[in-house]
Parts: sequence; C-alpha cells; structure tokens
Amino acid sequence: MPEHPVLIVGGGPTGLMLAGELALAGVDVAVLERRVDRALVGSRAAGMNSRTLEVLDQRGIADRFLSQGEIGQNGHYSGLFFDASDLPTRHNYSLTLLQYRIEKILAQWVTENGGAIHYGCEVSDFNQDTTGVTVTSVDGTRWRGAYLVGCDGGRSLIRKASGIAFPGWAASTSCLVADAELTTEPPWGMHREGRFHAFFRFPGEDTARVMATEAHVTNTAEPTVADLRAALIDCRGTDYGLRDAAWVSRFNDTTRQAACYRDRRVLLAGDAAHVHFPIGGQGLNTGIQDAVNLGWKLGQVVNRTSSATLLDTYHAERHPVAARVLHNTMAQTALNGVGERTAALRDTMAELLSMREPHERIAAMMCGLDIHYDFGAGHPMLGLRMPDLALDTADGPTRLFTLLHNARGVVVTFGRHLAQDLSRWAQRVSVVDAHPPSAWRLPVLGEVPAPGAVLIRPDGYVAWAGDHGAGGLAVALDEWFA
Repeated sequence: MPEHPVLIVGGGPTGLMLAGELALAGVDVAVLERRVDRALVGSRAAGMNSRTLEVLDQRGIADRFLSQGEIGQNGHYSGLFFDASDLPTRHNYSLTLLQYRIEKILAQWVTENGGAIHYGCEVSDFNQDTTGVTVTSVDGTRWRGAYLVGCDGGRSLIRKASGIAFPGWAASTSCLVADAELTTEPPWGMHREGRFHAFFRFPGEDTARVMATEAHVTNTAEPTVADLRAALIDCRGTDYGLRDAAWVSRFNDTTRQAACYRDRRVLLAGDAAHVHFPIGGQGLNTGIQDAVNLGWKLGQVVNRTSSATLLDTYHAERHPVAARVLHNTMAQTALNGVGERTAALRDTMAELLSMREPHERIAAMMCGLDIHYDFGAGHPMLGLRMPDLALDTADGPTRLFTLLHNARGVVVTFGRHLAQDLSRWAQRVSVVDAHPPSAWRLPVLGEVPAPGAVLIRPDGYVAWAGDHGAGGLAVALDEWFA
C-alpha cells in the first residue's frame, strides 16, 4: 500500500498549489487526479487577481504565470468596470490565463519540489481512523496517509463521504458556455440584451469563449452545440455562424459552502468547500489562497513542529473569507439581471463606483487585497497581508516577498534590534533587520504608521506587530510556530 503523510484528491489549481506548498515544507505529498492527463474539457477559470499573484510572488514563481498571460488593469463588479491601477500593490492588475496553462505551471513547480502527481487515479472511497486515512481508488489500489485533503471540486466525493454538510442556495439561473468557432465576428464583451451573454477571446487561443444564459434552469441533459446556437439566437437573433465547439458545458449559480472545512484527519479546500456563480472570477483565486493558508500549517503538523490544533485555524480563517465571496457573488448575480428595474440599480451602483471610497472598497475586495484575519486587538496591520516593501538590509536591497520564498515565518525589525531573544524559534523563523519606512499604504485603510517590527506568517499575513520591546512577540511565535 503506497504511503504518504498527505494525500490530496484533485489535481486542479487548488490541489496543485497545496501540493507545492507541502513539498516546499519537505512533506512527502501525493496528488490523486482522476483525469488521465492535464487535458481539460468544459468551462474552467481564466485568470488570477492581485492577491493570488502576490502569493505566487511570495513563492518566487509569479513570473512563470505573467510570462504566459495577459495583464489588464480593469476589474469588474457584475460587469461594472473599475480601474485597479491605483491599488497599493506591485500587482495592481489581473492576469488572463486559462486554467490548463495555470495547471501546467503549477504541476511543474510541484514536481520540482519533489511532490508526486498520479493521473488516472479516481478515488472511490476512504475511511479514517485515529492514526490516518486509507483511500481506495476505482481500480482497487489503496493509499494510506496521515491526512487527506479533498480538492475534488463542487461535487466532491471526499466532502460527501465525510458527511460534511453543504448548505446554501439552489440555482436560479443557468448558462451555457463553449470554446467555439464563429464565422461572423461577435460584439466582444458582456451584454444584457434579452438575457446575459458574453463573447471573449483569450490570448494564444484560436477559438472564442461564448456564453449565453438559458431560458430555463431545469435542463440537466448533456449540453450540445445546438443548445448553444438556440440560446444565442434567443439572446441576439443570430448565432454568429457558430460552426463547431471544442466543448459545451452548463453551469449555474448554485451557492453552497461546507459547514466545516475539517473533520479530524480530512480537510476540504477550493470548490470542494465552496461553490458559487463564477461572476468576477473569484473561485480559482479563493481556492489557491485556501491552499496557501492550509499548506504551511499542515506542513508544520506533519513535521511535528505544531500540534494538530493548528489546523483548526484553517476553518476559522478561511470559512469567513469564502462566505464573503458567496455573499458578493449572489449580489453580483442579482445585479447581472436584465430589465428596467435592474438597469436602474446598475446605474446607481455605477455612480457609487465612480466615488473614491466605494471604488477602493469594491476594488480591494474583488482583487483579494482586503482579507483580514481576526487575531484580536493591536496594530492596524495585525491580520492583514504584508505589503511587498522595498527593504534596505545588511545584505543589500531586497523585496519583502523574497523573504517568503521558502515558506518560513519571518520577523522583520525596523531601525534597531529587538529586546527579545529569538534563538528558540530559529529553526522555523528567520530574522531580518531593515531600515524603517515612515508609513505603509494599505488597501482601504490608506497610510498606517510603521511598527518597530512585524512577525509575518509563511502565507504573508501579519501575526504580530509592535515596538522594539517585542511585548507579546513570544506568545505569537509560540501560537504559530511551536
């Protein structure tokens, strides 16, 4: 029976990102993917937001994605566009890059770090006991791991077999989407004549991405090119010479979230933990960030740096983040409707988005830069993402994100050494001295005073910020790294 400390079911972006994080921590991890290779059929994600690009930058691999995608500084909230160029981040833009390209890059990173990806391995069942989890595939192969993470999508077998509830809301709208060949050029972009529909062309692709809302939500048959042609004619009066499609798939606005992200030795991440209408492109981004939150924690538990109770913070931190994503996608879905009443509401929202504060708040939310974990009272930076500061250190100038490439915690001191002796945590946390900045500019908050020092977790969030006396730092270090 093959044994690995961590088994991941599902080799999409979430599962691959998690595997890469665990491999970086020195954990023997195996990904079990039911597809026989990385080929993807059907509608998948097509881009990354600012925060996802930041976490990839934190691992030193952002350029791999940027070199293959297309940068755009316009984000949108239900088709109401906003300029992201004034966001306080080095990645003040989104990246258009189809999911199969994203997976290829992540898979290469996983294998570089020693992770194993097993294609053609469809899981049929699992059972867990006090020491681990045994997974069975459809061909009868059994796998053993100390922990199992379900990254197997919205219809997650792992979630269902674990008995974790998946409450939420049923579908109210249904859409067809395809990569299709058109003989007549369509009106590119998003439209609301008749019903919502859209036409896009992605860089490096020969086909057009075509999407059209169906008249009914009850059709569950396998979608066809004829169905898409009929939906387009219903919306536009023409099918733009639709000849063929590489694939046609159907999706809807079913909105659900796992009641808990952990059941003893089984955890959930990505679409296995939360599903929603794909408006705003937040699904892949939320899943990758789930993986980055979980990866270092699970790595420390497996490596016996931390107790298993550290895994409870994964649900406590990420469940509210996804709940907010579900909330804003339901709002956007309602705003995405057609008719004079919805048009009046859209006009009102467009006016609000032209104002500075609403624009900043919506832009930061849609780009993933306003996430705030509740670590209690303290410095305004506590629980927020650390900005990628330009640091002047004894070893020369560097960017702060380079300090996170190996997924270790880091204490950065500004101006002078701390009173606290940090040698007890030296195996898990690095210490860097830098010249002090005067203030930091943060999304929504604006400028905040720079603390004397910060403790940054491997996922880039500030776990402690204070003065050079380091009051409370030892408690924070023990909480996260002991």
